[in-house]
Amino acid sequence: MGGLRTGGDPQCDVFLTGTVFLDIVFTGLDSAPVRGTESWARGMGQSPGGVANMATALARLGLRTSLAAAFGDDFYGDYCWDALEQGEGIDLSRSRTVPGWHSPVTVSMAYEGERTMISHGHEAPPADRLPAGTPRARAAVASLVPDRSETWIAEAAGRGARIFADVGWDETGRWDLAALHDLGLCEAFLPNAQEAMRYTRTDCPRAAARALADRVPVVVVTLGAEGAYAVDGATGETAEVPAIEVEALDPTGAGDVFMAGFVMGTLAGWPLADRLAFAGLTAALSVQEFGGSLSAPGWSEVATWWQYVRTCADQDPEALARYGFLARLLPAPDRPWPLRRALPTIGFRRPA
Repeated sequence: MGGLRTGGDPQCDVFLTGTVFLDIVFTGLDSAPVRGTESWARGMGQSPGGVANMATALARLGLRTSLAAAFGDDFYGDYCWDALEQGEGIDLSRSRTVPGWHSPVTVSMAYEGERTMISHGHEAPPADRLPAGTPRARAAVASLVPDRSETWIAEAAGRGARIFADVGWDETGRWDLAALHDLGLCEAFLPNAQEAMRYTRTDCPRAAARALADRVPVVVVTLGAEGAYAVDGATGETAEVPAIEVEALDPTGAGDVFMAGFVMGTLAGWPLADRLAFAGLTAALSVQEFGGSLSAPGWSEVATWWQYVRTCADQDPEALARYGFLARLLPAPDRPWPLRRALPTIGFRRPA
């Protein structure tokens, strides 16, 4: 992004808002916990979660990221604030610590390539506890909710931000596109296959993507182990990239990392197929580590993967060529593959 920025640019690349959780992640479970027994996990870590997953993924790719969120008035909240502001360089000038409100907490257990989560928290504080208005930004990331219109999305779009959105499971069961009131403000919409098919009443995710492209300029449908499929409604261009086969440790936050990679490529002006490949690569790298924000890769991780994969004798030349665009973008890797990250925890005492 360095070569694209000018003196008159917005103050941040991406703006987002939402709820920050403290995530406690257990990995290395051989099976799901059994009622009435004690299970031991071989790995554990803590990190900021919730909207912090997306914010961290964006920041680690070099995007100047601004987050507006409420933080709990407790040790968990202090830890999350410090990890995001000091550790990741995320702008929290629009965030607030709310007196008397404790941090929402999620415990995630990863096993057999899946996860089970237990969360606890009270209703988020009123929006008036956060500063009014959105900053000027190149882009904003939103999660659409049926029958809810977020004023900040319209405000951000009105100030020139390109809106990228995903959507969650429709608990009402209606799956009515008209209920996604802010969809018309979006430049890109990134549902998963089941969500896309239910909203379009189709039985094929690729057909669903093409149907959605009549309403949104760019549609990306994630296909799980099959990869992702994208349609540019303006040009009619399509792209499909298979998933990279990896040994998954924890899928927490993979969707956020995919979104961050696609936003990065879009703001940098990359072709649709390159954006899709990069998003899939960053998501694949993330599931090899535990935690949502902890596992988000940066350019160093991408560079290390690219150097490693080119040395593998059994690589498919066509598959390697798909990621050839990385060669002109990446720094020289400074660590060997496979990477091993530190396991952050809360409350280590600093050396005297």
